[in-house]
Amino acid sequence: MVPQPETVPTAPGTTFHHLLEKVRYEGAFPTRERAEQAVRAVLAALGRQLVGNERVELAARLPVEAALEFASRPPCAEPLSAWEFVKDLAARTGGTPATARWDAGSVLHVVAGLAGPRLLDRVLAALPSGYALLFGRAELTLRP
Repeated sequence: MVPQPETVPTAPGTTFHHLLEKVRYEGAFPTRERAEQAVRAVLAALGRQLVGNERVELAARLPVEAALEFASRPPCAEPLSAWEFVKDLAARTGGTPATARWDAGSVLHVVAGLAGPRLLDRVLAALPSGYALLFGRAELTLRP
């Protein structure tokens, strides 16, 4: 049986500006521009990791500008581990793994709230282990 998509639209009033302000607050970024750089880089990187219904449904929960950034690149053939994701993000942004980890955690924590728990569970199940921490969740189960 094919799971039916969860139909939870983007939270009313969630605009790109609102998303940026939440990320700026969560990540303690000094400026809105710095928060926007993190949002765009992290969403583009995450979009390369997801395929199928989870990719489509997550894009539908994001503000339009964020969804366009998320879906702007084709998915990778094989998703990166969480650590490889952070290293790749650092390489693409010219930052360090520490700053990339901070950016990813700050952005993905806000994205987790927009996704909701059911979709987030499915997104995490579609990704290699280790991503839960980036979304602000503990990973309590071991996967083969």
